Amino acid sequence: MKRYSPRELFAAVAILALGLAAAGAHAQTYSDLYNFGSATGDPANPQFQGVVAQGFDGNLYSTTPTGGTGMGTVFKSTLQGAVSVLFNFNGTLGKTPYSGLTLGTDGNLYGTTSTGGSSNLGVIFRITPAGVLTVVHNFVSGDGYSPYSPPIQGADGNFYGTTVFGGTSAYGTVYKMTPAGVLTVLHSFDLTNGSSPFGTLVQGNDGNFYGTTYGGVGSNRYGIVFKVTGA
Repeated sequence: MKRYSPRELFAAVAILALGLAAAGAHAQTYSDLYNFGSATGDPANPQFQGVVAQGFDGNLYSTTPTGGTGMGTVFKSTLQGAVSVLFNFNGTLGKTPYSGLTLGTDGNLYGTTSTGGSSNLGVIFRITPAGVLTVVHNFVSGDGYSPYSPPIQGADGNFYGTTVFGGTSAYGTVYKMTPAGVLTVLHSFDLTNGSSPFGTLVQGNDGNFYGTTYGGVGSNRYGIVFKVTGA
């Protein structure tokens, strides 16, 4: 059996890696599944927070802040690109949902609206895959308000999220909400530790929650990365 030198082995591995990379690059195919605005009453202008969730049924679900009857939508798309509006927001049940959706362990989808609801400060809602929407929580200024991202469901079954404004210093909050809609503010931002968290939280494998704020601290207020416990 021939013995190969380290240099020969290295060259063989490099050639194999390049071949696999090239094969992977050629395997990528992009397809437009659906162009919003193709039909009257379509969803419109999904935003960068608009998280797309895949339901247990395999379909894709998200929100748009405009379109539909004018105040935003929840929509469903099949993997083949057949889009349908599940819900048109009307102000009373929230409006202008930038957030997109999170899939809950119960099979329902959870999201937020940046305005609307009983105090016009935004809501947290639950919607079934069939389009039945329920407001789980109406924000008031003490809770924080104008959430731009969906809540995530923690390992404990509660929901965790952020608001851009409100709280004790008006610079946004991190909140915890029970499935029944009881909301607790975990942290209020006050410029000394960041401000205006637009983004979605993620739960780390240490059980803590991580996120970012738009504004930072000190002279260069370009934002921060933060950690907050469930307590």
